[in-house]
Amino acid sequence: MNKINYGRMLDETIAALEKSGEKPSLLLHACCAPCSSHTLTVLEKYFDLTLYFFNPNIAPEEEYQFRCSELKRLVREMGLDVKIIEEKYDPEPFYELAKGLEDLPERGERCQKCISCRLEASAAKADELGCDYFTTTLTISPHKDCAFINQRGGEIAGNHSADYLYSDFKKHEGYKHSIELSKKYGLYRQNYCGCVYSKRNSAKSENRPEGKNG
Repeated sequence: MNKINYGRMLDETIAALEKSGEKPSLLLHACCAPCSSHTLTVLEKYFDLTLYFFNPNIAPEEEYQFRCSELKRLVREMGLDVKIIEEKYDPEPFYELAKGLEDLPERGERCQKCISCRLEASAAKADELGCDYFTTTLTISPHKDCAFINQRGGEIAGNHSADYLYSDFKKHEGYKHSIELSKKYGLYRQNYCGCVYSKRNSAKSENRPEGKNG
């Protein structure tokens, strides 16, 4: 079975927008500043963007607030006219969906439920704001299942008025560019996805005490 080229799908959408001259509204779910950096350079010319910081998986609260503050700083220093919606810190939805799945590795069922939760919230917020599209920065990460994210986004869009924007922001050396932009703007690049379980696994893999970030 042929794999779907989600990067090409995004290229084709952008090419169609260039031809039409239209600039639809897009709610972009943002997991952190580093992942948003390259993604913003790809999308800001073609979409009227609203960034949505909804990540109940992130712990502790100080980490949540710092990642959000870095996102705001990035947008400010890039000189972008982009609205940022920050949801109040509330990890309970994540801990509820993670019950019984705490020991699973990244990309497993816990991660899939977490991503689905964030995509559902993003679609609902896009509907609330009247956005034409919603999508997420998560497809830039080599640690995430890009195919799952896009398939789930498309499924969720079927129950909402906003369309899902298919993407693979790793394409065209997007991940490499995000690292370069992180260096340029001095962004905090966390060494774990956000949840306490990924933090524990990161500490084990790096053979150092939990709680010490990179």
